[in-house]
Amino acid sequence: MLLKEFASLLKHSNLYGDPDTVITGIKTDSRKVKSGDLFICIVGHHVDGHQFTEQAVKNGAVALVIQQDVEWNVPKIRVKDSRYAMAVFSSAFYQYPSHKLKLIGVTGTNGKTTTTYLIEKVLRDQSHRTGLMGTIQMKIDDQSYNVENTTLEALELQRSLDLMQKNKIDYCIMEVSSHALEMGRVLGCHYRTAIFTNLTQDHLDYHGTMDKYKQSKGLLFSRLGNTFSDNPENRKYAVLNGDDPVSNYLKKITTAEVFTYGIDQEGVDVQATDIRITSKGTNFKVNTFVGSMDFCIQLIGKFNIYNALAAITASLLEGITLKSIKESLEQVKGIDGRFESVYENQDYLVIVDYSHTPDSLENALKTISEFAEGKITCVFGCGGDRDRTKRPLMGQIAAKYCDHVYVTSDNPRTENPIHILLDIEKGIIDSGMTGSQYELIVDRKQAIKKAISNAYAKDVVLIAGKGHETYQEIHGVKKDFDDRLVAKKVIRSIINDDPSI
Repeated sequence: MLLKEFASLLKHSNLYGDPDTVITGIKTDSRKVKSGDLFICIVGHHVDGHQFTEQAVKNGAVALVIQQDVEWNVPKIRVKDSRYAMAVFSSAFYQYPSHKLKLIGVTGTNGKTTTTYLIEKVLRDQSHRTGLMGTIQMKIDDQSYNVENTTLEALELQRSLDLMQKNKIDYCIMEVSSHALEMGRVLGCHYRTAIFTNLTQDHLDYHGTMDKYKQSKGLLFSRLGNTFSDNPENRKYAVLNGDDPVSNYLKKITTAEVFTYGIDQEGVDVQATDIRITSKGTNFKVNTFVGSMDFCIQLIGKFNIYNALAAITASLLEGITLKSIKESLEQVKGIDGRFESVYENQDYLVIVDYSHTPDSLENALKTISEFAEGKITCVFGCGGDRDRTKRPLMGQIAAKYCDHVYVTSDNPRTENPIHILLDIEKGIIDSGMTGSQYELIVDRKQAIKKAISNAYAKDVVLIAGKGHETYQEIHGVKKDFDDRLVAKKVIRSIINDDPSI
């Protein structure tokens, strides 16, 4: 593209220099700039891209996008908001890829990852080529890619959608975080369906209040557009959790056709009844706007019923039969780090789960309490440099459901780990749990080892907070750490009476 073509995309922009400068790429990281690139100076919370224009120009940037003056003799486009400009320019540069595939976005505090994977499974079984973006990874058909954020920055997102489109992907199913919505990462994305899972306390360090958190989630639905179409391919759908009161707000702000799912609320479009949860799976009947059918999924817990209902609703909207959806979902054995069992022939149950919010921890522990025959033990912590108000709440929840609690490090980041543990302990003490029922152990490996070592037949040990993550961030440094691998090694060492394993 030519520089003047970028400038023409914004009414309020000023172009300085040669308008016919040819742009062959876009970058926001000066270290990655190559000859022919347009460098966009993003103003972030901690870093200002304007400070790195010298490196960008030396690396070959032929033009800059700026919010403020910089002293470099290269063509420039000055804009009011470089982050907004990044979304506009990257969409145009990659020729609006989200218009060329069907984009399904899933937002909510909990359940996003599982819901996206369930939808992907159903669509793939119908011979659709799928892409997936989320917390665990990005996938294009069978190829996996590592990701740093749940939702990519606008430039990387559009580049990835373009790559999917070039690989003839039919559907992209993606997690959409509140941060991404607030920061404009998904501006310009042409969503076909937006799904809401739930809203519970999280990220208040960023959003400040639950109301602002709710409003951020609402952006996905309000941006679905304000038009209708007689072409079924152009219609927009909002799939909402009818049991969550936030859905009433989302209904008001979207023009899309609304479909609701749930368990407790009467009148939803897709409802689960006759629920039976065991340690092996979950049985329920689904009543939908196209008929009813019994499901027997291998995923455990009421929260996974909600995830399944969201996936069922979205799949029905794509014209897939209820019978086909049932066959697909019943084959799913589990999602990495989501209520995942670690089994090495022991006579007690060890579960690793990503639950790192009060609601998700309570969901996991409540589910365990419904089938546990022995004692319940929980190993968990809270992330550093994040919402401190949820720490005592999670302590209270652990104390409510558990016989013993090991409070340990999660990703302390730059915080002193013991300070995080003490915040959690306040909630445990307020719940009346005695000192003999819980321990504070900063070293996560030692906490897992002690919890499993004290487990007996039919007991359940929940290791919560990190799930699929394969690292632990301490003092700003990421080190290899996988709860599942640590638990396996501990179990093997106990079974083989070999502490060296």
